[in-house]
Amino acid sequence: MEQPAHTPDGTAGTGDKFDDDDYPAYTMGRAAEMLGVTQAFLRSLDTADLITPQRSGGGHRRYSRYQLRLAARARELVDHGTPLDAACRIIILEDQLAEALRINNERETGAS
Repeated sequence: MEQPAHTPDGTAGTGDKFDDDDYPAYTMGRAAEMLGVTQAFLRSLDTADLITPQRSGGGHRRYSRYQLRLAARARELVDHGTPLDAACRIIILEDQLAEALRINNERETGAS
């Protein structure tokens, strides 16, 4: 996973946090509430290596908006009967494909 954007001095800028999809802004309880899942479901996504939340100073999991989108996609697949391990693999492959397409598009537009 990409790390949050930082200012030139290496610290996350305050304004950047509001726009940064990778900023770990959500506690486990809030993330579970927003997604309509249990905290155990979120922990299972961590165990399955789909998302690895950052930890607060006290060791509590913190999730980014990007991670919440992945978790929502996992819930969608699981709700439609896909086993969790297969759902995680599908999401990882979708993410890799999107990244490859993005890189390919950048190369094509840069070569023009």
